[in-house]
Amino acid sequence: MMGTCSGLPGPGKANHPILLCGLAVLLLLALPATAAEKVLLTVDVSQAGAKIDRNLFGQFAEHLGHGIYEGIWVGPDSKIPNTRGIRNDVVAALKAIRVPNVRWPGGCFADEYHWRNGVGPSRTVTLNPNWGGVIEPNTFGTDEFMDFLNQIGAEAYLSVNLGSGTPREAADWLEYLTTAQPTALQKERAANGHPSPYQVAYLGLGNESWDCGGNMTPEYYLSQMKIYSRFVRNFNPAQQDKEQMLKIAVGPGGDGPRWTEWTEAVMKAYQQHSWSWDINGLSLHSYTVVKWPPSYKSVGFGETEYSQILKSTLEMDHLISANAAIMDKYDPDRKVALVVDEWGGWYAPLPGSNPGFLVQQNSLRDAVLAALNLHIFARHAERVRMANIAQMINVLQAMILTDKERMVLTPTYYVYKMYLPFQDATFIPVHFDAGTYTHGDISLPRVDAIAARDKAGKLWLAITNVDPNQPLELETMLAGMALKSATGETLTAAQVDSVNTFEAPDTVTPKSISAQARDGKLSLTLAPKSVTVISLEQ
Repeated sequence: MMGTCSGLPGPGKANHPILLCGLAVLLLLALPATAAEKVLLTVDVSQAGAKIDRNLFGQFAEHLGHGIYEGIWVGPDSKIPNTRGIRNDVVAALKAIRVPNVRWPGGCFADEYHWRNGVGPSRTVTLNPNWGGVIEPNTFGTDEFMDFLNQIGAEAYLSVNLGSGTPREAADWLEYLTTAQPTALQKERAANGHPSPYQVAYLGLGNESWDCGGNMTPEYYLSQMKIYSRFVRNFNPAQQDKEQMLKIAVGPGGDGPRWTEWTEAVMKAYQQHSWSWDINGLSLHSYTVVKWPPSYKSVGFGETEYSQILKSTLEMDHLISANAAIMDKYDPDRKVALVVDEWGGWYAPLPGSNPGFLVQQNSLRDAVLAALNLHIFARHAERVRMANIAQMINVLQAMILTDKERMVLTPTYYVYKMYLPFQDATFIPVHFDAGTYTHGDISLPRVDAIAARDKAGKLWLAITNVDPNQPLELETMLAGMALKSATGETLTAAQVDSVNTFEAPDTVTPKSISAQARDGKLSLTLAPKSVTVISLEQ
């Protein structure tokens, strides 16, 4: 069982009818003839938890493979429909899932990125030594990124170069971006087409400084981070009061003493910080990788790989708990957010692709993986207030895949679209017996669920049936309130490795479901290997 489940005794067999309107879904999936196991789930509507911050649904776009070039940027002269060089189809898809923030330009790329190479009419062509050793044209730079954010309606999460850059370089970048005063950098920005200052909501003070960002010790990183925190200022007049830029320090990158010691060092320093430097967040990086280097296939796998990957991804809960406990010791008021700004499934590169481009497919397994992680973040919402899946387009666990003029939405994209009601909703406790799914020597919680109340007062429930073979009969009750009906969507497919392709883009897409309550209980049969989101009507 997951640590947040209540462990209520499982109900016995009952004869409640399954009241699904979306019967076509079940027919298409050819559910097994065996009876569905029943799970009783109770939503305690009288209780309320933390806000599920919409920034938990943030994205990450690094100069890596085709994540930026071809994924976002095609140039204004491209035959692919675009607005100032940015793909219109990608913009429309990202607007539809209300992306709250985008982290850019990296990643490992960030600590070798020099912003001046990417501004003005003449760009400096460089190399990208981290990811394939390819040419970096710098045609997508600061102003193009901010234009992209404006088009999709997201906020900026900039990672400054703390590894190979200087404090002055980073300070100049922020002045170029944010000052309204007529300085030389403001005039340069105006000459580049944007007289008004940009807003920068979040600033990452380095990236993985313990590894690709400089192989620093915690002590050396702190000595550098304090300098950047002090001198890299946001001058935008609109961000001097309530909308101040939040600074995010480099945090742990895995499990074990090395990482908890890093967290301990940064948080101990924070506890003693003075007026001249501050942080508002601590990053955490954790990919779902059973063993390194990533060798599991992203398509063409079976139930064994499915269960092993999901077991690995559930370790996120322990990782957050361990680091949050250290943060609580030094920051009991939880002023510093834990920011999981790199997470997701990392598999072997697709055959025939450049290994440095991190190209992989995105399957139904990844949809389940995404849902499980979003549930973990929601349960830790008092401390975890921001997360960025890696990465947004064409890289690792992407929302979108492109190939020249073609675009396809992945199963992970549809999870993010289904979970829109949870953005800035209030966490509501859910009690259930998770049961067990077993395959070989792997045992996992069979079901997982979270509930929330949105700003309009509507209750929402998200449920995963991890079992890839057996349906699940879910019986839902609202403690203290009458339950009348439910409507929503289920995401599933024929196989655990089912994917959406350019030729078959609708293989894994949500299907509508609805149900009526009987005797105060709502019964739904959930397909195997599925993610379901429903609104509960009182």
